[in-house]
Amino acid sequence: MSKPIYVLNGPNLNLLGVREPEIYGYDTLADIESRCAALLEGTDHSLVFRQSNHEGQLVDWIQEARTEASALIINPAAYTHTSVALYDACKALSIPIIECHLSNPHARESFRHHSYVSLAAKGIVAGFGSIGYELAIRAVLTLVKQ
Repeated sequence: MSKPIYVLNGPNLNLLGVREPEIYGYDTLADIESRCAALLEGTDHSLVFRQSNHEGQLVDWIQEARTEASALIINPAAYTHTSVALYDACKALSIPIIECHLSNPHARESFRHHSYVSLAAKGIVAGFGSIGYELAIRAVLTLVKQ
C-alpha cells in the first residue's frame, strides 16, 4: 500500500452546504470526502481528509504530509491570500501539491487574486465547485505515478 493522499481544508469549509451556497454549492465537506474516498477505491492509496479553522494546525498537517503522504491537495480557503506560513510549509514538501478552490478566485474580489500557496503548487483546480476535488484527486494519481 502506498502512502495516503492528504486533502487539507482551511477555515470556514466546515460550513460548506450552508455558508453562501450560491458561491460554494450545497455539498457538505462530508459529501466531498465521500466522493474522494470512492475515487481512491481500487488504487494503492488511502485518503486522509481534514479541515481546520486554525492556521497552525494546517501547518502541522502539511509538515506531517512531508513524510506520511504521497501527495497533498489543499484548499487553504482564506489563508490562500494571507498565509506565508502555509507557503513556507508547502515549500518543504517534495511530493506533488495541488491547490483546490470551489470558486474561481480570479472571478471574485481583487484581494482574492493572489495566492501564496500557488507559488508552491504543481497546479491549481478552481471554479468547478465540489467536483474540483475529484479533478484534483485524478491529477495527483497521475502525478504520483510519474
